[in-house]
Amino acid sequence: MKILAVEFSSDQRSVAILNGGGVLGRAEETGGRTARAFSLIERALSEATLEREAIECIAVGTGPGSYAGIRSSIALAQGWQLARGIRLLGISSVECLAAQALAAGITGPITIAIDAQRNEFYCASYELASHHCTPTAPLRLVSFDDALAHAARSQMIVWPNLQARFPQSRVLMPDAAMLGQLAATRTDFLNGSALEPIYLRETTFVKAPPPRIVPAI
Repeated sequence: MKILAVEFSSDQRSVAILNGGGVLGRAEETGGRTARAFSLIERALSEATLEREAIECIAVGTGPGSYAGIRSSIALAQGWQLARGIRLLGISSVECLAAQALAAGITGPITIAIDAQRNEFYCASYELASHHCTPTAPLRLVSFDDALAHAARSQMIVWPNLQARFPQSRVLMPDAAMLGQLAATRTDFLNGSALEPIYLRETTFVKAPPPRIVPAI
């Protein structure tokens, strides 16, 4: 199965083309919102010597992370499915980072921390050993003090913007190539309408006041 993997949950936006678990082409760009999705996809397709019509499945990194980036990649996948009837997969970017840590030779207990703003962090814990990533604590929102407590008990995996706050941590960014390799082992395909970003914080809205009526003079 030819897979297009799209990982836009961080400032390092990346895409990869895979056939099964083998990477045929990839492209990445650092720049957050300025990264151009279709430009990256065309570069990866060109390296893989494939046309868009060859893609059978799109795997999207669902975060948590850049809400705008994740939303744009989901919209891309939903539109592609409507046009071509392809399969879709949503995979947590945290799961992707755990697999990358294992591939980098990290073993034992790890905690992945992602900046959630407001002095809070998305955290998930895993035990890494012999080709297996076993979740030991689910993804949740924690305070800085709680994150420091995890850092004292396990290897911290963080994005570059957090290394100053967790100086003993290891920096990794979610990568589309690993996302695609995980997707090659999955069969839990989704309809586009069911593809959603991971966002643990409750969404709140402030209703705008009614317009002020200016009396006629």
